[in-house]
Amino acid sequence: MENLIEIKNLCKSYDGFSLKNVSFSLMPGYIMGFVGQNGAGKSTTIKLMLNLLQRDGGEIKLFGLDNLENEREVKQKIGFVLDELYFHDNMTVKQAAWLVSGFYDRWNNEKFLNYAEKYKLPLKKKIKTLSTGMKAKLSLAMALSHGARLLILDEPTSGLDPIVRNEILSELYEIVQDGSCGVFFSTHITSDLDKVADFVTFLRNGEVILTTSKDNINDNYALVRGPKHLFAQVRDYIISARQSEFGFEAVSDRSPELRKIDGLVVEKVKIEDLMLYLEKGEMVC
Repeated sequence: MENLIEIKNLCKSYDGFSLKNVSFSLMPGYIMGFVGQNGAGKSTTIKLMLNLLQRDGGEIKLFGLDNLENEREVKQKIGFVLDELYFHDNMTVKQAAWLVSGFYDRWNNEKFLNYAEKYKLPLKKKIKTLSTGMKAKLSLAMALSHGARLLILDEPTSGLDPIVRNEILSELYEIVQDGSCGVFFSTHITSDLDKVADFVTFLRNGEVILTTSKDNINDNYALVRGPKHLFAQVRDYIISARQSEFGFEAVSDRSPELRKIDGLVVEKVKIEDLMLYLEKGEMVC
């Protein structure tokens, strides 16, 4: 099956920052979380995918098509939600939807009105009167109203209360159930990944240091704790570790050998733990 996203060796340089040979892919029917600290390059990658920035090197294919050579065709199939709602404050919800509708050949106003009813969007209210949660719902409603096969979202749940976040995550989950659509979203809220993500790509200082399925994380990684004298014995299994004079705590691949070592505690790793250790831990492999 053709990938919705295929990125190979993507590069972009600014003063003081470089996106270095970023590569990952996403198949239809799945949700990928794109994570990393602020400044890691998540928004830059998304803007390159949408051709809002010009890449310095590498390849971006969406639906099997080059995103530059086939920009209009590609963007007709994408729904995107950026980290801010870029409409004039005095526009109403209905006016904003009308403006967006002009960009899409397959805009379905009936579908938009259905989403507006579902999300309780006040069509006659001005953008400036909407809460952060309502603005996020409006962006999502517009992204879903033109038959998009790929949703690209930049921090879609940032700053939202738990109820609104759960509503949006539930919507993302429903979108991919027929196997024809996919969702790619950047986030720093790892609990969102636990709920809906099928794959995780982790960016650090402009480089991908991990791209894998959530099932692979659950099956093959572990949080390991033990006294200092055991560290040398398990070092070959360790990805990232923190040591003190009393012992160590580390992220490891989940090897059966670890469980045979007396004095070692081996626990299931959370995505948050894995992200924390890959970001902050001492890299030992």
